[in-house]
Amino acid sequence: MGKLIVTDAAGAVSEVVLDKERVSIGRHPDNDICLADKSVSGRHAVIVTILQDSFLEDLDSTNGTQVNGRQVAKHSLSHGDTVTVGRNFLRYESTLLGQDDALDQTVILKPSQIDAATASAAPVPTAPPVGRLEVISGANAGRGLELTKALTTLGKPGVQVVAITRRADGYYIVHVSGDKERGQPRLNGTAIGSAARRLETGDEFELSGTRIRFVQE
Repeated sequence: MGKLIVTDAAGAVSEVVLDKERVSIGRHPDNDICLADKSVSGRHAVIVTILQDSFLEDLDSTNGTQVNGRQVAKHSLSHGDTVTVGRNFLRYESTLLGQDDALDQTVILKPSQIDAATASAAPVPTAPPVGRLEVISGANAGRGLELTKALTTLGKPGVQVVAITRRADGYYIVHVSGDKERGQPRLNGTAIGSAARRLETGDEFELSGTRIRFVQE
C-alpha cells in the first residue's frame, strides 16, 4: 500500500493513503483528492491500486497530467514519482521500500546451507495462462485482444473505463470511472462495482454499449 504527499497550489501539505482500489483526483468536491485549482479538471485523473501496485491514469483532462515532468496518459507509479496536476504536486511513496531495501543485503552461505535453502524454498507463483478479450457486439465485433500486460485499461475517459489486472491467480476486472448517467459497466448482467472481481472463461461484460467476452485456455 502506497501513499501520496499532496502539496496544493496554496502550499498546504497533506497525506493520502492509497487504501482504496480507486482514488479520484479533480476539482469537484466529490473527488477523493479535491484540488481547488481552476487549472484542474472536474474529473482530472484516477489512481487504481491493485494489491501493492498503483497505476495513474489521466481522464482526458483539459491541461493534462505529468509524472516527473513528462506528460502521461497512463503510468505505473514508482517510489519517489512526482505527479503534477495543475499547480499541485503529489509525491508517491511506496510502503514497500523498506522491504525492497532488505533484498539488497548480502548474505554469504556455505555450500551445505545453499542446498538446504534450495530444498526448503517454496515454489515461485507462475503467471496464469494468457487471457483474451473477444468483442461480440458493435462495430468492432470479431476483434480480439490478448491480455499480456499486468494492467490493461479499456473504455473512454469520462464515459466508462475498466481496468483488467493479471495476477498470479488469474485475471481481475474493476470499474475505474464513468459517467453517472450511464452507470457502471456490467459483468454477467450485474454492476462490476468498485471492488475487483475475478474473471472466468466465458464471462461477458458490457462497456459503453459494447459486449466483450473473456476467454482463457
